[in-house]
Amino acid sequence: MSAEARAVSPLHPLVERLFSTHRYENVDAAGVDAFAAVSGDALLFFTEDPVQYRETLDLAVILPEIVGSLGTAIRVGVLLPAAARAVAPRYGFRRWPALVWLRDGGYVGAIDGLRDWSDYRAECARLAEAPATRPPTIGVAVRVAGETPSCH
Repeated sequence: MSAEARAVSPLHPLVERLFSTHRYENVDAAGVDAFAAVSGDALLFFTEDPVQYRETLDLAVILPEIVGSLGTAIRVGVLLPAAARAVAPRYGFRRWPALVWLRDGGYVGAIDGLRDWSDYRAECARLAEAPATRPPTIGVAVRVAGETPSCH
């Protein structure tokens, strides 16, 4: 993490611990594609302002436990709030904080909001076996210019 990034917005110690102790990668919006393109499985942790979304700190504490329970090596990237907001629409999750599972550059799935431990275990087991697919971006209505909207 650059000194400039820390000076602009000091990190909560629980988030800072993800970088300093666990050596997770700080991924900015411009670096998401490069992070995702590395072969193998990866998790992206989408953080949000912990004052507004206290669950961000809860997930920051349990994320290393989740990673440790997987039984396999997985890369972990952390998107701080500004980067997370910029990238979130690409993955279509609806609640903060969120984890997005990637494989070989493709989207596997997302776990949004704070969950019970058993839910994380079950979702991670499912995602570990799931194929990569197209991310479910948030839908935006598209119309052809000059076309009259219809109900069908």
